[in-house]
Amino acid sequence: MPMPLIPAIAYPQFQPAMRIITAITNGLPAIVTTSFNHNYLTGLIVRLDIPEEYGMQQANKLFGPITVIDQTTFSIPIDTTNFDPFIVPIPALIFTVAQAVPIAEIASELYQAVRDVVPNQFLP
Repeated sequence: MPMPLIPAIAYPQFQPAMRIITAITNGLPAIVTTSFNHNYLTGLIVRLDIPEEYGMQQANKLFGPITVIDQTTFSIPIDTTNFDPFIVPIPALIFTVAQAVPIAEIASELYQAVRDVVPNQFLP
């Protein structure tokens, strides 16, 4: 796994946070794999930011609510069946990384907007 120029922080103070994408399947729904634990919950809406070097440009800037599969994998209701394949380029060619960027969540749930992730901190 190549080291990105700006690595994702595993335990940032503000969550949900951006995560580096290491794989996206061709299918409906698309299955997205992140480089480490994403800490996402089902219902989070993420945008896929995919640089040209990673292929699958048809999915770039698309977004949708996710369904968490496990700690590093989630599905997103985007039909990538006929998209170009997602590839991880040669490390020397990487200037930016593919990212899953949280942008919203399903308003009727609002679980993630109220999570305090700072250790030993209490809200007034």
